[in-house]
Amino acid sequence: MASLKSWLCVTAGAAIGCGLMASVPTAHAQGAARDASLKGAERGCSNATLRGAYAFAVDGAFVGAPTPLLLKGVAMTQFDGRGNVTQVDHIVFNGAPPPEDWTPATGRYHLNADCTGEMDLDIPGSPFSPVILRLSVGANGTHINTVVSKPGYAVSSTGTKVNQG
Repeated sequence: MASLKSWLCVTAGAAIGCGLMASVPTAHAQGAARDASLKGAERGCSNATLRGAYAFAVDGAFVGAPTPLLLKGVAMTQFDGRGNVTQVDHIVFNGAPPPEDWTPATGRYHLNADCTGEMDLDIPGSPFSPVILRLSVGANGTHINTVVSKPGYAVSSTGTKVNQG
């Protein structure tokens, strides 16, 4: 119970004041936390949160091979706000550049109200396709964290919305 009051003091202290918050009954504090959570859900994410171009840095390893393949790369990903995604990437495996300078991919994504979601990318002709990712979105849809959610991968990426116009 004290930890809830401490959390509320830290997160809401600037607006309410820690002294006042310390005197609020626990039941009221729990109700306030529930109300804040509901307001957050109303402002939550949807597929429309992701719209436009995002620049990603990719890092990790394909550990499903007999010898792990370290990888590092960049990607430019375009979200349409309706669940469709296109992408080009340049991924270097164990220091070797890819056979194609920019590898294209297409796919689908779904974003939940709590700003978590999933994305599947199809890379034509690639033995790594489909790439299945889980993602979290922050900073009002301008920042994305991903992790590949497929056996044999230890790969994550971070994306930032590209300001266009």
